[in-house]
Amino acid sequence: MNRIDYKGRQQKRSLPKFECVCITYDEIMFAYATQLSENVDILAVRCNVPIKDLIEEKRYCTDFVFETMNHEKIVRECVYRKQLTKPMTAKLLEASRTYWKKQGITDWGIVTDAE
Repeated sequence: MNRIDYKGRQQKRSLPKFECVCITYDEIMFAYATQLSENVDILAVRCNVPIKDLIEEKRYCTDFVFETMNHEKIVRECVYRKQLTKPMTAKLLEASRTYWKKQGITDWGIVTDAE
């Protein structure tokens, strides 16, 4: 989960199943985007989807929102494991989960780096 005006390092690529150019900001997002594009059960993927009215009037985006072949929408946030214990990360993740729950999406999850 990043701010919309994030100025850090990014990689842009065109991938199958993605509605537009996929912009990734770290290795977790890069790897997960590749995995989603290769998954035969995934119909369409959007990345960096804006979340409105989030914490402190700052605008953030969800890393991935995708639709499966049976038309179920799923949301995934990519986070490094070492960031999970930070209060701001927890606050942002909870805000994302709450936002998507209000939108009717119950399959919300976190993707982390492996040990």
